Amino acid sequence: MAVLDIVTLPDKILRQRTQEVTRFDDELQELIDNMIETMRAASGVGLAAPQIGRSIKLTVIESLPEVDEEGNDIEGTRKLYVVANPEIVWTSRKEVDGIEGCLSIPGYLGEVDRFDAIRVRAQDRQGKKIKLRVGGWTARIFQHEIDHLNGVLFIDRLTEPENFWTEEEFDAMKEAAEQEDAPPSRRSRGRKV
Repeated sequence: MAVLDIVTLPDKILRQRTQEVTRFDDELQELIDNMIETMRAASGVGLAAPQIGRSIKLTVIESLPEVDEEGNDIEGTRKLYVVANPEIVWTSRKEVDGIEGCLSIPGYLGEVDRFDAIRVRAQDRQGKKIKLRVGGWTARIFQHEIDHLNGVLFIDRLTEPENFWTEEEFDAMKEAAEQEDAPPSRRSRGRKV
């Protein structure tokens, strides 16, 4: 397996609609393995083929791990999805705001509305037809990656234009909000540490 280069804006491939996967051969299997390796090496939770320079309807997605009562990740609870030619065939009525980033737009985050649950019709890595129902954060990842296959980026779906930040700006906002919620004895007095 190999770690592939991740395409970033302003590369035009990120804005193109992709072609269907029609051959589920050894070359595709190698590409899928390389995409999984690349996603994990970049600490991502999803990677679509256009992000590695391939204009085909293919994405790999890895759910977040389950956590125990103390908030620690439970090993072996992440689920890996390999999805070709996905189509969202149902969405929940409920939408939720969430903060998203993208391996193709490094260093930036934005607030995006996504459906809380979706159903997807697709093919697996061998070309077998599959139906998936996903919810919560996994549904958000699926929608983000399927958008990539249609030339749409998370920055096109921001809740408001001002809800787009550098990672540093977002971290500072988050820290300030946590300080406001902290009891007075734990609040920073504005000193640098």
